[in-house]
Amino acid sequence: MKILVTGSYGQLGRSLFNHLNSNIEVFWTGRNIPFDGNGFYLDICDRINLKELISLNEPDIIINLAALTNVDFCEKNLDLAREINTNGVRNICDAFKGKIVQLSTDYVFDGKNGPYLEEDEVFPLSVYGKTKLEAEKIVMSHNSDNLIIRGNVLYDNCIGSRASFLNWVVQSLREKTPINVVDDQINNPTWAKSMAKIIGLCVEKEISGIYHWGDAEFVSRYKFAKIIAKHYNLETKLINPKSTKEIGQVAPRPLKSGLLSEKIVKILDINQPSINGCLNQILPK
Repeated sequence: MKILVTGSYGQLGRSLFNHLNSNIEVFWTGRNIPFDGNGFYLDICDRINLKELISLNEPDIIINLAALTNVDFCEKNLDLAREINTNGVRNICDAFKGKIVQLSTDYVFDGKNGPYLEEDEVFPLSVYGKTKLEAEKIVMSHNSDNLIIRGNVLYDNCIGSRASFLNWVVQSLREKTPINVVDDQINNPTWAKSMAKIIGLCVEKEISGIYHWGDAEFVSRYKFAKIIAKHYNLETKLINPKSTKEIGQVAPRPLKSGLLSEKIVKILDINQPSINGCLNQILPK
């Protein structure tokens, strides 16, 4: 089997390195390949680049991790968000007839009645959520064997990633810098390696359809930040709880959100890890 991974060098892509079966040939691709990494340049918005790379490597599966995930940036840059998150996925479907694994988000929900099951009604509030939902529709209409995994609040010790909530909290508190964290957005934060494990298992077991995956605990971002601080013996008094309204984020957020994962838990016969269990593995206290 051969797998092509897009967006390989973010938090999740780096975690996936160790969670695909060793007898699978993997082509790691991205727009920014690190100096210490091996891979192919790929921009999913470039149809010619995409078709040439698929033709060259002839993958059986594409795992699409490429996305514009900065929610506020998406809100201010609708055309770019749509070009990457929606049209980029359409390009993949147009160029490739095999199985696609697409990563999606809890932002396809409005956050009024979470946490959510796969069958719950979708109603995205933000440009980001809308572009990701459109991508889901494209993927599922392309091939019934395709797989969509929705995740939320992915985190890891990933210094090179601007999306690392964990690193932002730890670095800020170690520098004695006060931080403001929303206390009214509820999710179940998910370790990138936890999600990578699920992707690997789903590929191995040929799972198709739409599934949710999140780790065990539903907490606010503020409580999550406090758990991180306590775990690393950092000063929790530097963490200031703020409402979403007070923070003044550009894009609307689903407040009472998070993802219920019973469906995939039952199929794969696995347990959801706890936050502290994940933090114990990421860095020593």
